[in-house]
Amino acid sequence: MAAVGPAMTKLVGEVADGLLVHGFTTERYLRERTLPALAEGLAAAGRTRDQVTVTLPGLVVSGRTDQERADAAAAVKATIAFYGSTPAYRPVLELHGWDALADELHALSVTRREDKWTAMRDLVDDDVLATFAVVAEPDEVPAAVRRRFDGVVDRFSVYASYPAPLALWDPLVAAFR
Repeated sequence: MAAVGPAMTKLVGEVADGLLVHGFTTERYLRERTLPALAEGLAAAGRTRDQVTVTLPGLVVSGRTDQERADAAAAVKATIAFYGSTPAYRPVLELHGWDALADELHALSVTRREDKWTAMRDLVDDDVLATFAVVAEPDEVPAAVRRRFDGVVDRFSVYASYPAPLALWDPLVAAFR
């Protein structure tokens, strides 16, 4: 089952064999909100954590050149801005103290400004990007994923909202075989 909020995540713990986490999440949100809600559902059903596989399509910024990494960062910032403008995902931003960013993104999303998507992307700074996404060169992605998500999720897939050759992910695939 896919889940974002605590009610659905608790339900996963009660009845499902897998949790598909939304890509608009952070390590902190997973640890402080998602996993505790899952644990609550598991406890209510008399189940254990090993009965549920937690899968995260995690945002990743990577590229072989400075330009590829810059383009990837811009695309992932746009993805973060899009999701961040949606009231249902506001709790993730709030946990990090980014209430004002959530407000600005939502306000821009409902305007008729022609450049609203660019303006929204530009509100997402590098700190926000690094909190939501693994930002690393291809050979460093596996270690960065492990540092951030080992013991937090059972399965990790790349959520790259930009065109990238499949070979870019070879180091990640090789490291997790």
